[in-house]
Amino acid sequence: MMIKVLMLVTVIGAVAAEHAFSSQHIHKHDGHHETVHHHDHHGHEHHDYYTHPKYEFEYKVEDHHTKDHKSQHETRDGDAVKGYYALHEPDGSERHVDYHSDKHSGYGTT
Repeated sequence: MMIKVLMLVTVIGAVAAEHAFSSQHIHKHDGHHETVHHHDHHGHEHHDYYTHPKYEFEYKVEDHHTKDHKSQHETRDGDAVKGYYALHEPDGSERHVDYHSDKHSGYGTT
């Protein structure tokens, strides 16, 4: 019986592998934290810890059965964020958006 279950799981895995593909990648850069001192409205001193935010991630989905094809990539270094996302429609058209954000220009797309 165990052999039949194992064979069934193998066949289901092989069928699923033919129709869909998904991947992701995440890379986080942890730097040294800084201590930030500030006072509240009562004059009491508080300590916060700030670490420079820095990361990169991406993902991709390709499902030929449902025709779901999309991807995204984004990086952040401090206040600057850059990235794109893409969506392939079943009719063959593609949406592709590049975006960026920083403390000087705000959020924008190209």
